[in-house]
Amino acid sequence: MKLSVIIVNYNVEHFLEQCLYSVEKAIVGIESEVWVVDNSSVDGSLAMLSDKFPWVKCIANTDNLGFSKANNQAIRLSKGEYVLLLNPDTIVESDTFSKTIDFMDSHPDGGGLGVKMIDGKGNFLPESKRGLPTPEVAFYKIFGLSKLFKKSKRFGKYHLTYLDKDETFEVDVLSGAFMMLRMETIEKVGMLDEDYFMYGEDIDLSYRITQGGYKNYYFSDTTIIHYKGESTKKGSLNYVFVFYNAMRIFARKHFSGKSKSFFISLINFAIYLRATLSIAKRFFQKTWLPVTDFVLIFLSMVFLKNYWENVAIFQKSNHFPDEFISIAVPIYIVIWLFSIYLANGYSKTSKPSKIVKGVLGGTLVILVLYALLPEQYRYSRAMIVFGATAMMAVSVLWRMFLNAVGVLKFSFGSDATRRFLVVGNHQEGQRVVDVLRRTSLNPDFIGVLTLENDKESLGTLAQISEIVTIYKINEVVFCSKDLSANEIIALMGTLHPHQLEYKIAPPGSLSIIGNNSINRSGDVYVIDKNAITNMKNRRNKRVLDVLVAFFFLITSPIFMWFSNPFRYFKNLISIFMGKKSWVGLDKTIDNEHFSLKEGVLFPTDGLPIKNLSSDLVEKANCVYTSDYKVDNDLMIIFKSLTKLGR
Repeated sequence: MKLSVIIVNYNVEHFLEQCLYSVEKAIVGIESEVWVVDNSSVDGSLAMLSDKFPWVKCIANTDNLGFSKANNQAIRLSKGEYVLLLNPDTIVESDTFSKTIDFMDSHPDGGGLGVKMIDGKGNFLPESKRGLPTPEVAFYKIFGLSKLFKKSKRFGKYHLTYLDKDETFEVDVLSGAFMMLRMETIEKVGMLDEDYFMYGEDIDLSYRITQGGYKNYYFSDTTIIHYKGESTKKGSLNYVFVFYNAMRIFARKHFSGKSKSFFISLINFAIYLRATLSIAKRFFQKTWLPVTDFVLIFLSMVFLKNYWENVAIFQKSNHFPDEFISIAVPIYIVIWLFSIYLANGYSKTSKPSKIVKGVLGGTLVILVLYALLPEQYRYSRAMIVFGATAMMAVSVLWRMFLNAVGVLKFSFGSDATRRFLVVGNHQEGQRVVDVLRRTSLNPDFIGVLTLENDKESLGTLAQISEIVTIYKINEVVFCSKDLSANEIIALMGTLHPHQLEYKIAPPGSLSIIGNNSINRSGDVYVIDKNAITNMKNRRNKRVLDVLVAFFFLITSPIFMWFSNPFRYFKNLISIFMGKKSWVGLDKTIDNEHFSLKEGVLFPTDGLPIKNLSSDLVEKANCVYTSDYKVDNDLMIIFKSLTKLGR
């Protein structure tokens, strides 16, 4: 057998489906086998495999074993002369395997091979070609010198940025996203090191390949799409700790003496530096808009107060006491800002109506509190009304200004500005149009560019660039049933100057996949799904958690005795602090993948059936995460009152 393809999957059903469609085309004419090792996914991946790809050999793990262990499971069973480690979030060209095998056959000194990778927007991924992260190279990388001097052979070694990405040459390190290995080499240097859970194992194996007397090659004559671009991972604290811990393992294993000590010290410094910068960046991204809103409305309230005192009615200074500006106004503004947040007014698709709704809700709360205050603290209802009006006007105008200068894009029409171009044959194109219309996208325009150039087509394929410009298209959907990966990648290259979003519709699937990351829910369009990763759902879930926790705190003399009182109050504290949620996934599931906190209760707690099989538990979790409703949480909570102290 010539080739064994190994794909490790963890909760990326739709990406895996698309990957396997491309692999199926690429293995035509090659004696091969395809392995999928599933690390205990709960998103329906196994059912999809059984239904659509019964020819794939599957290993279904009951735990998430990590990248190295899962790949090694399949490597031990593989029979191919070459073993390809392939990420599930990739799409290969139809001739990728034949080209890479031919190259390896003609280069018997090659132990491993990587290829040119682009992200979902057509941008070249620098991790396609890398140098060995020696202490010197790591130093240049950590302190940004490699980015400043990309063409320098000294400073640009980390991503070999001084070498042409369109040429083939030797490299030190291959990417685990596409890593073709000669089985003879694996038998000599060993499989993936299982000390690495994720990240670093590709560097370690690449290094051992060169130490074993073989060469690693970067092969530029084929291109694959790799959705999980490096830029989508670096903002994560988890990435910082996991990645640099992998570097620690590598240093301890392969370096010695002063070099080892220096490298580990450098890595420790990098962890603290990157973690601090990551926290600061995330804090700034979350708070800068509310902070600027606060400052602007505070200044507006000061102006209104002075105007109201000196011009409008009183015509005398200091009608309002100092406490009005120093205490009352900040409280009013905080209530308005929190109300705007609850109304989803701080999302990137913020509509003026959401801001107005939030301010009106906050104003109602302020007026109710105002009525309950003693007379000496009721400064002016008119100032509250004027302040609310100013809050609405200032917030909307500030966002319009930010939009105009391009500092940050806000879509005041939400999805109404989405304009799609579907590229494929007539029948498949119409099916994809139907899928788009049945999602919650509410697209403003969907045009079809048919390959047959029939009367319903917007034009010919040669005119695609002009069509995108004329119809102001911002998202292109390719039908993979009608277009090969080679053609899709070529079209992405043609359209690259337009800075578009790209999606790919697998044949017969109700999902449309694309963009630059597998970690964002907006990158997969699925019919009638209300994913828990949706920002509005996450916000509603948090508000519900706090409100229910208040209820159970007030009624604790009653409900605390339904279960363990100590754990009851411990769970309440954890929920108030944001460490837990009332409802989460089963403890055996990796909640972090779904951005869910640990749950006091589970989706299965709301079911009348006891002693559920693992398959039913998996399905219950899948339904809960893909179609979230606040009502479901309430139902689970009040059906499980005896488990609140779990």
